Amino acid sequence: MPVSLDPKTTLPRDGLTGTLVGRVWRPDVQGPSVVVLRQDGVFDVTKAFPTMRDLCETRSPAATVQATQGERIGSFEDILANTPEHSRNNAKPWFLAPNDLQAVKAAGVTFAISLLERVIEEQARGAPEGAAAARQEVENALGGKVEGLKPGSPEAMELKKLLQAKGLWSQYLEVGIGPDAEIFTKAQPMSAVGTGASIGILPISTWNNPEPEIVLVVTSHGEIVGVTLGNDVNLRDIEGRSALLLGKCKDNNASAAVGPFIRLFDATFSLDDVRASTVTLSVTGTDGFVLEGESHMSKISRDPVELVEGMMGSHHQYPDGAVLYLGTMFAPIKDRDAKGQGFTHHLGDVVTIASEKLGSLTNVVTTCEQAPHWTFGSGALMRNLARRGLLTGA
Repeated sequence: MPVSLDPKTTLPRDGLTGTLVGRVWRPDVQGPSVVVLRQDGVFDVTKAFPTMRDLCETRSPAATVQATQGERIGSFEDILANTPEHSRNNAKPWFLAPNDLQAVKAAGVTFAISLLERVIEEQARGAPEGAAAARQEVENALGGKVEGLKPGSPEAMELKKLLQAKGLWSQYLEVGIGPDAEIFTKAQPMSAVGTGASIGILPISTWNNPEPEIVLVVTSHGEIVGVTLGNDVNLRDIEGRSALLLGKCKDNNASAAVGPFIRLFDATFSLDDVRASTVTLSVTGTDGFVLEGESHMSKISRDPVELVEGMMGSHHQYPDGAVLYLGTMFAPIKDRDAKGQGFTHHLGDVVTIASEKLGSLTNVVTTCEQAPHWTFGSGALMRNLARRGLLTGA
């Protein structure tokens, strides 16, 4: 299905009031540039910050980039209009995923409802036709006990004992209500796709869904300096067969979407805004099917700071920082193809993830094989920046 990106909805509700940074592919230099969005256009600041990682590692990224003049490379509207993959003019600039050298990590099972759905996948052994019966059994057993439960608390440990006695304990409940969060590698640095791009699912998957999420931008020192949106594309049938297949489910070509831009923390936007945010999802299929839902960050079971602490610290360092998907409370169960089998993607689905202060991220579903192959990695970036004279060794 063709995608057009609306400038008004791609930007946050307050437009360019905040500090929005991103990355643009520039055909004239055959590589990516770090950019800042301003009222009078899109400005390339790569001479000051060769990578987004470099910008985020400065003492005050928002103030630093706003004080950097940069080179105007075009209007926001023109570059956005050229961003959709299906209609792109490769001789003109387009927006990329805003992150580059940062590790791409994700937290799982951070909302009660997603916890239930992971247990259901496991009970159904990855078979969508078994989901309805498994859902009823699990919901009857839990009876809403997970909602509002603090992971690792004495109350959570009592529930763990109860579920073990009923034979319903699982690895998903362990990370959902236990003391340790699930943190996994979602994708490789430089592999994420941005708004307007294809997102990929494995063709062997027959039960899959989008996962609309907030994505934190974290420095090498563990400081959260900004936020963006993400789609943690999920293959429910494969993971339901075995949690040990998580890598096969999660880390594939075009399976991680991030964007449209990073909103850096400044006087207009803070971590408290993230904690109070709502993330919406819409899926529109070529078959006329429409799915809508939303996630409320106020219902997350672990605070974003706690998740960052679980990801990095004295036990694990990230010298280039990381972007961290925070998980989703939205697990689509609306029947699409057959009664009782819930939702699964069709090729051509248009997926839009949005939040008031972050704008919207829009992608089109295809297979991992049919999506453009990932060819421009960290090595290619370094060689490109060196040719442009942007690596000083400082």
